[in-house]
Amino acid sequence: MSPQMILAGNWKMNGLTAALDEVALLVASTADMASDVRIVICPPTTLLSRVSDLLNPAGMASGGQNCHIATKGAHTGDISAQMLKDAGASYVIIGHSERRMDHGETDGRVRTKAELAISEGLVPIICVGETLAERENGVAITVVEHQLSGSVPAADKGANIVIAYEPVWAIGTGRVPTNADIADMHKAIRTWLVGHYGSAGGEVSILYGGSLKPENADEILAVENVNGGLVGGASLKAEDFSRIIASGQRVQTIRRAAAT
Repeated sequence: MSPQMILAGNWKMNGLTAALDEVALLVASTADMASDVRIVICPPTTLLSRVSDLLNPAGMASGGQNCHIATKGAHTGDISAQMLKDAGASYVIIGHSERRMDHGETDGRVRTKAELAISEGLVPIICVGETLAERENGVAITVVEHQLSGSVPAADKGANIVIAYEPVWAIGTGRVPTNADIADMHKAIRTWLVGHYGSAGGEVSILYGGSLKPENADEILAVENVNGGLVGGASLKAEDFSRIIASGQRVQTIRRAAAT
């Protein structure tokens, strides 16, 4: 079984009520597309339940951008995986580089969150990626493998996860690794997953994140072992995101034809 193609929009700290119009427009503009791509939007928590109400009936999905390591309790300002699920979410982003840097989230904390998310019926999108200095020093793959070892749930916790490779230096900068660099990293991640989960690791979707946009989506999504994208700014506008989704559909059509 091949990994599922997933295109997840991470809205970050963007979006007010008016942004729901973009979600409705996205649903309408992709209604006639084939269903080879899993579409997910991770809005700010203030919009999550309303985004879920728009996406879920259309066969799309919503997700949170973070969750706490506890199910409930005295954690002012935090949100639990259980709460995200209650608001209609199916996914949750865990360990995004901005959370790791801004909030000091460690690999161990990311792993705990991922395991809790799974226990609550959510699919964690676990983020890994190197800094520019680590890339230039030739240790990018080593750094990512170390993050995987610390962040990914143990084999007995199940492989119902998604990995998002996001080179930190490419996020929101317009800079993108070469296709060869992306291919090398995704191959290394795939090899690690198979070593960790066995054959189930071959079915885990590995997303690319880092300045993915309509202009480069065709070529990046076609790279071997790239099973979709974690899309930032380009997911805020229905027109841009729908073009990326169309790219994903084209890639899936080509891959399906090649497999027959």
